[in-house]
Amino acid sequence: MDPGRQAMINGWKSPRKNDRAGGRDRDRERDVMAPRFDASTRISKSSRQPPPKAGASSTNSNPGGGKYLTQDEQSELFVADEDKFVLKQAKKKADIRVRERRAKPIDYLAFNLRFIDSDRDVFDDHDDDVEISIPAPEALLNGLNEAQLKELDEDIRSYHTLESNHRNKGYWTALLALCADRREKLKPQGPEGRAVTSVASDVDRILSPKTLEQLEALEKQIKAKLQSNEPIDTDYWEQLLKSLLVYKAKGKLKSVCQDIKAARVEMMRARDPERAKALEESDGFSSTAPAFASSRLAKSARPSAPSPSVQDSNAPPPGTARFASAGNEDFSQATKALYDREVARGVGEGEEIFAAEEEVEGSTKPQWADKYRPRKPRYFNRVQMGYEWNKYNQTHYDHDNPPPKVVQGYKFNIFYPDLINKEKAPTFKIIREHGRRKGESLAPAGSEDTCLIRFIAGPPYEDIAFRIVDREWDYSAKKDRGFKSSFDKGILQLHFQFKKIYYRK
Repeated sequence: MDPGRQAMINGWKSPRKNDRAGGRDRDRERDVMAPRFDASTRISKSSRQPPPKAGASSTNSNPGGGKYLTQDEQSELFVADEDKFVLKQAKKKADIRVRERRAKPIDYLAFNLRFIDSDRDVFDDHDDDVEISIPAPEALLNGLNEAQLKELDEDIRSYHTLESNHRNKGYWTALLALCADRREKLKPQGPEGRAVTSVASDVDRILSPKTLEQLEALEKQIKAKLQSNEPIDTDYWEQLLKSLLVYKAKGKLKSVCQDIKAARVEMMRARDPERAKALEESDGFSSTAPAFASSRLAKSARPSAPSPSVQDSNAPPPGTARFASAGNEDFSQATKALYDREVARGVGEGEEIFAAEEEVEGSTKPQWADKYRPRKPRYFNRVQMGYEWNKYNQTHYDHDNPPPKVVQGYKFNIFYPDLINKEKAPTFKIIREHGRRKGESLAPAGSEDTCLIRFIAGPPYEDIAFRIVDREWDYSAKKDRGFKSSFDKGILQLHFQFKKIYYRK
């Protein structure tokens, strides 16, 4: 055996070796377990760069290719991701309410952006979204009252704060300016306001024909004039600047709306070229703005009876404008009393006003139309909303950041005080389109099937229908989730909730 290997096994010292350089023997002691130096196989370690100084940008890369972030930068990144999540959920909720025809003003404004929003998730898109008729943003604002505009202003500010996309943020900025201008015009004017109104036509004549670029150039000139020491009419130029900012907001909004129209035309061209051509020739939006009821006022406000001398006998009572789309609705005193009593109960927690009325297809003129004047019944319906904590929502949401609300039930209250045959109660039936049967589903993944619920009564009332979510009803007699179907004192009440599905945590 080699002496060196034997020494390693037994722990001996290395044997003596002949020192060729000196020509004499020399004991050379060394630890046989120590590492051996070999210049040809030495591995060198690169020196680590020092951390960046305070105030310098963190650009040094770690071995994984990422960046070294300070604690403040990590906090900012977390907040930014949280804002993106909240904004995404807000847009998703708005899309759901628009598709289910229970949208608020802010939902239509957010839905408009979905066609040009580069930050949207394509999995949230539905093929039928391009078919939905949406009102023009400016026309929508002009149809709101002071309370609704105040509520809308708060909603717009929430989107404006969370939005990071440059074009989307400009869209919300323009809407904020137009909303503030609309609220200002609805306020009662004093002597100063009337004086400003007298020159409003001159201001409109100056600003209306100008483009967005011309308005921006004029804005710089007016600001320079106001900051100068020239003897000028300060009130006039300040009012001109204020009006210019409104026209500038209109110009930005018009530019975004043109992009939205172009995107919708392109999507429609793939589905129906003829309709795409008609959409391209129009302004791209619905000609009429929907009517809204303020949900905050409905909870606490009780409609006051107007003076008979002021109210028109043929006009609908105050607060019922959104139910007065047809000219043959029932506005009798008995109906008004029932309606006012139901409105006074308000809207409970988790409830919203529901008015997704549908046209009754295949309805012909009733046989009794020659004897009685047909009329539509009045109603005050509610939809119950809540959270569904399925496995997906339990994983991706919590109570601080809840998932989008889903429909959990309905409360229909339809008034038939002048029914001729009071012994025969009104009835209802469920209508499923496209040959779909109960229990079958044709809806795409992530959405629910809908159906029509049609209420049928005798003379002098016509049939009326609503579109609802098609899910299995809970017919139990539980107090909080009980089923109720009754006709008493001229009111048909149909209250139901869907069967609750319990998920394991």
